Amino acid sequence: MEEASHVQKKLKYPKAVFFIISNEFCERFAYYGMRTVLVLYLHDILLYSENTSTVIYHTFAMLAYLTPIFGAMLADSVLGKFKTIFYISIVYAVGQLMLAASATPWLNFGPREFAILGLILVAIGTGGIKPCVSAFGGDQFILPQQAAALSTFFSLFYFAINSGSLISTYITPIFREDITCFGEKTCFSLAFFVPAALMTLSLVIFLLGKPLYKIREPEGNVVLNASRCITYSIQKKIATSKKNKREHWLDYADDKYSPKMIEDMKATMRVLKLFLPLPFFWALFDQQGSRWTFQAVNMNGELGWLTLKPDQMQIMNPFLILVFIPLFNGCLYPLFNKLRIINTPLKKLTFGGLLAAFSFLISALVEFQIEKTYAVVPIAGSAQLRIFNTLNCTVPITVQNETTEIKALDFWENKDITAKGSVELNFTANFASCHKDKYSIESGDTRGKIRVTEAEATSWVITRTGLDFSYTDSVKKAKDKDFRLRGLVSLQDTESGTLKLVQDVTTKAKFILTKNLSLTNLEEFSAGTFDIYLNETRVLQSVNFKKGGVYTIVGYLSNTIKVAKVITITPDNWVHMLWLLPQYIVITMGEVMFSVTGLEFAFTQAPTSMKSLLQAAWLLTVAFGNLIVIIIAETSLMKQSYEFLLFCGLMVIDMLIFALMAKFYKYVEEPDKETEGNDIPMHQKIGSVNSSFVDDSGNKTER
Repeated sequence: MEEASHVQKKLKYPKAVFFIISNEFCERFAYYGMRTVLVLYLHDILLYSENTSTVIYHTFAMLAYLTPIFGAMLADSVLGKFKTIFYISIVYAVGQLMLAASATPWLNFGPREFAILGLILVAIGTGGIKPCVSAFGGDQFILPQQAAALSTFFSLFYFAINSGSLISTYITPIFREDITCFGEKTCFSLAFFVPAALMTLSLVIFLLGKPLYKIREPEGNVVLNASRCITYSIQKKIATSKKNKREHWLDYADDKYSPKMIEDMKATMRVLKLFLPLPFFWALFDQQGSRWTFQAVNMNGELGWLTLKPDQMQIMNPFLILVFIPLFNGCLYPLFNKLRIINTPLKKLTFGGLLAAFSFLISALVEFQIEKTYAVVPIAGSAQLRIFNTLNCTVPITVQNETTEIKALDFWENKDITAKGSVELNFTANFASCHKDKYSIESGDTRGKIRVTEAEATSWVITRTGLDFSYTDSVKKAKDKDFRLRGLVSLQDTESGTLKLVQDVTTKAKFILTKNLSLTNLEEFSAGTFDIYLNETRVLQSVNFKKGGVYTIVGYLSNTIKVAKVITITPDNWVHMLWLLPQYIVITMGEVMFSVTGLEFAFTQAPTSMKSLLQAAWLLTVAFGNLIVIIIAETSLMKQSYEFLLFCGLMVIDMLIFALMAKFYKYVEEPDKETEGNDIPMHQKIGSVNSSFVDDSGNKTER
């Protein structure tokens, strides 16, 4: 031991790894920064629907987890790790720059086409280098002498990944929303360009370290060899199974592949079978960047002087990961072991999956509350009708068979009128209370017809000449931090006037009022508190217009009377964004139990020669999980809350199936001693296969 310690002291810590760690920090900043704002870019700027934006987002994520297999093959069989990282990083940086260019209005590119091509290149880039960078860092160490130094490297590498994602997830939404550029209210071009610059810097840093790197030549690809073995076994079984029966279908390949290769493949297939239910976890987990971000868009992010942005909520996952990993390893797992519950890898995987299902139950409950704030948009087969009273008096009115009293500066609405095409509705109104105030209206009942149109929101207005004015309204919520507002002011004994919105003594908007009735345009403003003025007279004080709300200021202006009232057409986003915290906490707890345990399980249960194959298969479960989201998003016609419940139910069923499969699995035990050797990679030392197994109840059995 003293001699080994002396040898380790003589070996210098490889300086090359600091270039690799810096490279990883920049690359993770670039990837997570871009991905954080991606779904909002697709929806708000490229104008895809929420479903289509979700599909594109998860298609991108799926490609990012499919391409690692090809990156690993390229590195192991053709180019080696260094050249693979370098060449594919160039593709990666070009894709990031193309995405930034697509968001730049004055560049006359097809923004949708350029964005999609950029995303494809980014997916190839991030996936292609994913299996190479950490392994290339491991190649810089001499083992077993520098085993402790290698452990430090992986800790620093993990810190670089999480710090890069934490910082970029917080910063890029600020670039997107708080900075304006090219005459637009947002600056997605900067939100994409900064990650692109970091990716370019990542490439430069990686190249600068080349004189210090230990570069290994390609040694052959395990994934490719395993695929050939499986294909050959199946072909041979089909051709000869009637003549030559074998105990296992892989045994048919024994004329071409060694007994050790076949035994290793059998052990690998036992693990791969358990991987079949696992994609469902990733189907839920990766919706943090799509469905959950859209969920946050419809919520209130105000926290005193700070306003949370919808895409910034994604920062909770990497932050909570850093909190939960030491908590689980230091406290919860030892407690579980003492209580003899959730004390094996497969039990942890099962419980982690159930936590993910529970997080989607929580998200459905939150969504039920958010739905109360959604705009009720007129659809085919129905119409909406609103009647505004701009007079300073109450008007009893009957529309069809529904009777109500519309008070001064108030309104009545019916959001669901059966309509095909254009429909006329009978009305009766009584203006007796208005006639005594010398309005130009008959004092008795007035009868007539008003028209509404299918799939439109029609507003009619009571003025001093009767119910004789209408317009097509919009009830859709504003984007980002805005609210929508229009003025509807009746003028009496005056031919003109002004309506102003004042915030902190600054006039934010001024509308000129003319004629009998003034209807202003429906405009968007940043949420905040305003005073309302009619003809320089403050009629409303400290009105809080909140994000997402659609409002109409109904006013009455005469020489002696100046009054106004704010009518809410569509409610603001009153559900606070912090209500998303429980679902983020629960799914991150699930991730710690599922993802971290699953990576360890895939590594330790694989034969030494098959570890890279199982790591690749683990990444494939993420890709197929995103495919599940794509299929459901494309085919689902249910509202979002029900879709969340669907994912919750499917995940519970999936984990019950997994638990049943896990019950029959026999664990491979880790060896007590490492294989000796001076320059054997650590990943070949840690998982050497032993003939002893443990089943999922913790009982050891012999092979």
